[in-house]
Amino acid sequence: MRSAALNSVDLVLCAPHGRLLAVLLVRDKSKRARERWSLPWAPLTPKHAPDHTAAALALKTSGVRASWIEQAGAFTDDKRHPGGAAISVAYVGVTPMHARGLRDRAEWFPAAKLPSLAPRHRAMIDAAVAQLRERMDRAPVAFRLLEETFTLSDLQEVYELLLGRRLHKASFRRALQAAFLVAPTDEWRSEGRGRPAQLFRYAPRKRRGGRGGVRFELLAG
Repeated sequence: MRSAALNSVDLVLCAPHGRLLAVLLVRDKSKRARERWSLPWAPLTPKHAPDHTAAALALKTSGVRASWIEQAGAFTDDKRHPGGAAISVAYVGVTPMHARGLRDRAEWFPAAKLPSLAPRHRAMIDAAVAQLRERMDRAPVAFRLLEETFTLSDLQEVYELLLGRRLHKASFRRALQAAFLVAPTDEWRSEGRGRPAQLFRYAPRKRRGGRGGVRFELLAG
């Protein structure tokens, strides 16, 4: 009797790396692998739900729990998977910039400058990054890339790396104020020369008939 085809759960875990968006890759030592690096992945089994497996992959490879994670879709095309999976359930997750507890064989790479990957993993990364940009106006993706408190400059840098373009500082802050997403704290942080910067926290407030995100059409690049 032939064994059932392997299916997989694959994770695109992202974090800020300077002013770039980085993706976590692991060294692939499987006999099937043609490439040196791959996304973290595990077999899809009836014993564990895909959501549980994706969260476990994030913790195992990065050393911290993903601060935001959701399914990015199923990939069943003929693009090659490093484990030969017939169907891959991909997840996209983020972890804050202070999280650096990497396990053995794991390393962050800029999303725009990745090493050679199996074609299906390359397609997953492209889809995941596009999903992050599409979701950031409706989900707190940018804030999950930050520590609990942050400066407005920190937040703008995260929006810029997700969007892949620079934003006008004054326009960004006006749009952020109009979105009712942050609240000031009583803490301040020195950022080199000049006055210390005030720290803020994510504290969304409901507004009648409004959207929950920053209106990017208001931000001049």
